[in-house]
Amino acid sequence: MALKEEWFDVVDESDRVISKALRKDVHAKRLLHRAIHVFVFNKAGEIFLQKRSLLKDMCPGLWDSSCSGHVDSGEDYDTAAPRELGEELGIKLSVLIKRWFYLEACDQTGREFVWVYVLKHEGPFVLHPEEIETGRWYSPAELNQRIVQNEAEFSPAFLHIWRTASRMLKPD
Repeated sequence: MALKEEWFDVVDESDRVISKALRKDVHAKRLLHRAIHVFVFNKAGEIFLQKRSLLKDMCPGLWDSSCSGHVDSGEDYDTAAPRELGEELGIKLSVLIKRWFYLEACDQTGREFVWVYVLKHEGPFVLHPEEIETGRWYSPAELNQRIVQNEAEFSPAFLHIWRTASRMLKPD
């Protein structure tokens, strides 16, 4: 069975759509495009992280946001976020996910403009095996310590996003 070709909107420096291109071309030519990341927190304030499958073309085997993915061509951020939650974690939502903050495209994000969303959820999750090897909950303090001990275990995009997010977290 042939893999489905993925089309992404190519955007300008102001995150306005200027064309569309195949995923492989967007990445090979380092074109500006869009992505979402969702941080899922439980009632205890822990964040769920996924360890990316070794089958992934980008950052295989690295720890990443609870859920992350590209915004498909013709789609907007607010549509991509629940779609990705369903695909990666098996979460089906009937309400809009809360936008948390926006990041400009940069090398750390893979030249992606990113909207970061936040969601409270206790699990359990149904992890998509082609996307995710495993997942686990981390307290923010434990996560920060793990990053200091071995930053190379985490995707560059996650590290960039977490640095912003962790400054915004309110201590309980």
